[in-house]
Amino acid sequence: MTNDDEPVLDDPVLDDPVGRSLGGRHAAFARRAGGAATYLTDVATFSAVATDPDAQDWADLARLLGPGAFADMFSCPSLPPPDWQPVFTLEGRQMIWNGDARPGRPESAPGTDLVELGADSVPDVLALVARTEPGPFWPRTHELGTYLGVRTDGVLVAMAGERLRPPGWTEISAVCTAPDARGKGHASRLVTALAARIVARGERPFLHVAEANTAAISLYERLGFTSRRRVTFRGFTTPDVP
Repeated sequence: MTNDDEPVLDDPVLDDPVGRSLGGRHAAFARRAGGAATYLTDVATFSAVATDPDAQDWADLARLLGPGAFADMFSCPSLPPPDWQPVFTLEGRQMIWNGDARPGRPESAPGTDLVELGADSVPDVLALVARTEPGPFWPRTHELGTYLGVRTDGVLVAMAGERLRPPGWTEISAVCTAPDARGKGHASRLVTALAARIVARGERPFLHVAEANTAAISLYERLGFTSRRRVTFRGFTTPDVP
């Protein structure tokens, strides 16, 4: 963050990463109604409305999700109507790859393998997510981009992957390590490997992190990320009556 808390890069697509992903490279995973969009339920829970949404946009989203449903608005700054019930609020920040940095080559630790995680790895992935709680992850989340894992003697102990993909950018997400495998540099290896892939195809990596997770913020800064802006993650329940 700069001293005046001004963004270090003024790229407006990053102000609406969910909407810009659903309207672009993730269109195949989108459900839409009027001015609202959301992901297929087994892919992600994130939803989006138009910039400066009006009452009709929120009504479209309520109709799309159904009555009494969960609406994960991610970092949307606009608030829904008062009959939408708050579920959670979490302060966080958005971090972007330093354009002057170049990802190094990740080194393998003895006895570990860095592998791509596909459909056959979903049971292992969901088990690791349940242990580490890196954020929402569903049976088809891995289809949003490349997911990499670290296996020690065949057991998945760490992972990270690509999630939101607004134009020109790819989000690194689901960075997690099993408690008994921490302190071995797995997160650094995974993030570095993903950043290298993203940069190699002419895009820039970015990510989101909880403001309270100071250890993760310090790690990402060491790996070449800079804070762009503070964000507030919010979830709501849609009205019971459509």
